[in-house]
Amino acid sequence: MKKTGKAYFMISVVAQKYDIHPQTLRLYEREGLLTPSRTEGNTRLYSEDDLEQLETILSLTRDLGVNLAGVEIILNMRRKIERMQAEVNEFMTYVKTELSRGIDAAWEQRLSTALVKSTPTDLVRASTLTQTPAPPGPPAPPVD
Repeated sequence: MKKTGKAYFMISVVAQKYDIHPQTLRLYEREGLLTPSRTEGNTRLYSEDDLEQLETILSLTRDLGVNLAGVEIILNMRRKIERMQAEVNEFMTYVKTELSRGIDAAWEQRLSTALVKSTPTDLVRASTLTQTPAPPGPPAPPVD
């Protein structure tokens, strides 16, 4: 495993720091809630990101009473929200770039033909003309 200047912690240190049993950390790994790195000798090494994830798990389980199935769902939803936020940010960057380029003549032509200019009174008149007539009432009595 490559070290990149980040801090890594062994399972015993993490267990002691968070007052949990090492088996609990192994369970979280088996459940897919944590994915610590491994050395060539297969020793688990927890990064700062792993510890942040662990703090979230412990907050959900200890403080909020969420079971591990619920924790998994919440963590998956958080990941999806983060991905969606990244996509929205990417889209916003694209839109800003396109707008900074300006709207060329072809787009101006499309926009001018896509929109119809009208006044509010034109819209009211148009809507009253297109309304369906009221259903007929009861038949009139015969005239003597």
